Amino acid sequence: MKPEDLLYAESHEWVGVEDQVATLGISAFAIEQLNDLVYMDLPEVGKQVEAGEEFGEVESVKAVSPLYSPISGEVVAVNGELPDNLDWLNEDPYGKGWVIKIRMSDETGLSNLLDYAAYQKQCAESG
Repeated sequence: MKPEDLLYAESHEWVGVEDQVATLGISAFAIEQLNDLVYMDLPEVGKQVEAGEEFGEVESVKAVSPLYSPISGEVVAVNGELPDNLDWLNEDPYGKGWVIKIRMSDETGLSNLLDYAAYQKQCAESG
């Protein structure tokens, strides 16, 4: 997935949608801010998530950061290899570094997300 084609939450998760299934990940900006990742906790397949709800966490040497779902639905896939390969987040955050896939229960959460240009502006302002 290309970063320009994705939608972004203000909390730095990205979303790519295809056939009612949303792939979620963490933006390159957020990964750069976190630095030195050491641990990731992911949900089980089948878990129901609500927009704005925490679904997991990523831990760096500096801090623990919650991961929020920007949309509501059921977790249908988890990148189970990711916690053992956290370097994928640095190498390919929009490809190999995807985190979970959610079958959306509705698409209303998508309207609250930022497009690439708006997200880049937010990142520049938070510097």
